[in-house]
Parts: sequence; structure tokens; C-alpha cells
Amino acid sequence: MKKLNVTLVKSAIGAVPKNRKTAEALGLTKMHKTVCLPDNDAVRGMLRQVSHMVKVEEVEVDE
Repeated sequence: MKKLNVTLVKSAIGAVPKNRKTAEALGLTKMHKTVCLPDNDAVRGMLRQVSHMVKVEEVEVDE
């Protein structure tokens, strides 16, 4: 099963409020914080919205 490691690399301070809320909904509240999220269409759409603020790495996880 694939998961995504998502890291916030650009501050949300000057971002559009919609993008700030999307980053917060992904669990990214502080700079350089990394969260592991499932690889699905909903998460991919949210990442596309804030792609200029995050770094994404695909990880293969055995469950």
C-alpha cells in the first residue's frame, strides 16, 4: 500500500486563506513538519492546491 510523506517547506503566513486552511487540514501546522497520509484522490487534490508549499515523497508501506 502506498502512503505519502508530506512536508511543509514554505510558510503559510502569506498564503491565501483557502490554501492555509488546506495545509492545516492536511495536518501541516508548522514549518518542516512531516505527516504520513494515504495515497488517494482526495489527498492528491488537496496536495495539488498547496503544491507550491509542500514536498511530497511516495513511500511503500506493508500492512
